[in-house]
Amino acid sequence: MTDLIDLSARIGADPLLVQGGGGNTSLKRDDVLWVKASGTWLAHARERDIFVPLPLAKVRDALRHEDGEARLAQLGSALTLRPSIETSLHALLPHPLVVHVHSVNTIAWAIRTRAQARLATLLDGLDWAWIPYQRPGYPLTRAVAQVLSARSPDVLVLANHGLVVGANDRVQADALLAEVERRVAIVERVAPPSQPQRLAAVNDLQWALPGTESVHGLATDAQALQIARAGVLYPDHAVFLGHCAAVVGEGESLSQAVERTTADSGVAPAFALVPGAGVLTVPGLSDGAQAMLQCLALVALRVCEDDGLVRLGEADVAALIDWEAEKYRRSLVRTHN
Repeated sequence: MTDLIDLSARIGADPLLVQGGGGNTSLKRDDVLWVKASGTWLAHARERDIFVPLPLAKVRDALRHEDGEARLAQLGSALTLRPSIETSLHALLPHPLVVHVHSVNTIAWAIRTRAQARLATLLDGLDWAWIPYQRPGYPLTRAVAQVLSARSPDVLVLANHGLVVGANDRVQADALLAEVERRVAIVERVAPPSQPQRLAAVNDLQWALPGTESVHGLATDAQALQIARAGVLYPDHAVFLGHCAAVVGEGESLSQAVERTTADSGVAPAFALVPGAGVLTVPGLSDGAQAMLQCLALVALRVCEDDGLVRLGEADVAALIDWEAEKYRRSLVRTHN
């Protein structure tokens, strides 16, 4: 377990790989699947008990049934912490050690219309597979199972989601993850600085500034602004940041923009974009949501609309936000503040 804990803590501390409670890792040993608990942070692996044990044979047996998701939930019901929503994926893969990260660079490729073709070049020589978008959890596992029926790749790129690597041990996992990251790396654009006076002038609701200065790039970089205001790109974007941001128009106050956005979408926004000036966040925005906001900025500053971007549809977003497992994960973010 020491290797799993050390690897988890290291990647959990890297915002280019994992943000907040996102991502998960697992280890199969002696017919036990040790998997990260839902809502916990990989970065806390050394200080807290974040892994739960499950009987591997019973988990894999559950996957053979149509009601596999319900059977998995029953297996974890007696535990203090719920197993990760990706437990079925970890059990399905044959590798002893599995790492699932929300790699910023991978996501920046995986949200593009021609992602599969571009990645075929970048990842040439690696044993990898492209997985079309499915809701995290059991639907994603079924999609991966179709690939595994023919072969067992060591690298999975999940459309509009992230990256999975499987390995025999920590050394192998470290090396493979580093190699994929090296190949898919994208240089981040340098965004213009924020304009505090302009932000203060519109901020009649006394909203807060984001926890990380780089988040302002979502509003000060023209391409990032266009991307951030146009829809949801990946699951944690929807789960932690909601359907859309408020965009403060010319001559408009923050309260007017929030009221308009709420009326149009039916949901109060968690953050606001002030074009050319920066970002404001609703008071009390959790550490988890702050981390996801930083992730969105890191992704948006690596792509542009001309790349041809694929966003999640309304049904996909609704399925994520209304999913009981994600409501549970959101409810835990307060414990990390």
